[in-house]
Amino acid sequence: MKFIDRLQHGWNAFINNKDPTFRPGPSYSYRPDRARFTRGNERSIVTSIFNRIAMDASSIDIEHVRVDKDGRFTGIIDSGLNNCLTLEANIDQTGRAFMQDAVMSMLDEGVVALVPIDTTLDINTNSFDVETIRVGKIMEWYPQHIKVRVYDENSGTKKDVVVPKRSVAVIENPFYSVINEHNSTMQRLIRKLNLLDAIDEQSGSGKLDLIIQLPYVLKGEQRIKNAEDRRSTLERQLNNSKLGIGYIDSAEHVIQLNRSLDNNLMKQIEYLQNMLYSQLGITQSILDGTADEKTMLNYFSRTIEPIVFAIACEMRRKFLSKTARTQGQSIFYFRDPFKLVPVTELADIADKLTRNEIASSNEMRQKIGWKPSTDPKADELRNKNLSAPNEESQSLNKEQYYEEENQNG
Repeated sequence: MKFIDRLQHGWNAFINNKDPTFRPGPSYSYRPDRARFTRGNERSIVTSIFNRIAMDASSIDIEHVRVDKDGRFTGIIDSGLNNCLTLEANIDQTGRAFMQDAVMSMLDEGVVALVPIDTTLDINTNSFDVETIRVGKIMEWYPQHIKVRVYDENSGTKKDVVVPKRSVAVIENPFYSVINEHNSTMQRLIRKLNLLDAIDEQSGSGKLDLIIQLPYVLKGEQRIKNAEDRRSTLERQLNNSKLGIGYIDSAEHVIQLNRSLDNNLMKQIEYLQNMLYSQLGITQSILDGTADEKTMLNYFSRTIEPIVFAIACEMRRKFLSKTARTQGQSIFYFRDPFKLVPVTELADIADKLTRNEIASSNEMRQKIGWKPSTDPKADELRNKNLSAPNEESQSLNKEQYYEEENQNG
């Protein structure tokens, strides 16, 4: 730009930050729309499990697509709903952050609502396009409506609104009986972990755990009162002493409890943790990132796929009208199968896919991360190791044509 144009159209964050349309609302030292765990889930290993599942589920692409009459994917529809799922769900969240928020809230609460905030038409109508969408917590259930608590970006607070069920995606956790039921494996594990935390707090509270043996028998109220006074005196000695030193009579004895009573709480926690892992289809290697390809494939098939399918199916049912579904619109999810493939095996897979005319060269270059080739043959779906059959047929047709022309004179 020229110097004059830069003066006319340039903008500086410090000089030009005087927008008269700015409306200061409530301010926070933390992000107010961020999802937070409830019922003590934030104080246990549940946080790491939920976060891992939500991250892996949000890595799967969910898009608004068009299908043919046989239900096969033909292309992506450029719509407001697809923009919410892939780019920007609202002013605060990207499409991937929105999906992670939805999965984490669903796992924590058992059921969650995906509420359209800005739409092209009234959501009470049968046909509308979603412009922005947010995750809402269901507060009350009605026969045809639900009351949800959702963040209002205009006021900066969370508000309760009543919306119709047919226009809001209500997603229930597929693992509800394992995670959210009152006496499920997850809830039992959380209660055991809370007990373990309480025991740890008691052991680390600075108590001495001492028993003083007095030189007389504690029978009668006066003897018991004397023992209480003796204990109080010793406590005052230790509290008022700079180094925590006290004294006792030569006839008194001190018995120290240097360890707590043994219990099987840790064994129960390990048992419930292993049972929870098996019921959810995850392992410790998945959480620490050392799982092999077969383990990850089983994890995506048994754990992630049911969650993503529930979200995509509910969006297809609520956000696409019957007319739109008849016209070939749908909600599909796609997982990149090359994410778990080592580099040493990728060349062999690319050779098989291109040689069997399943993928073109540019499609494989895109999976590797390289820019497409400008060669037109790189977009052709054919075996590059063989000569092109179209070129051979065209040359044969030309030879037959010239021979017929010569015979006909």
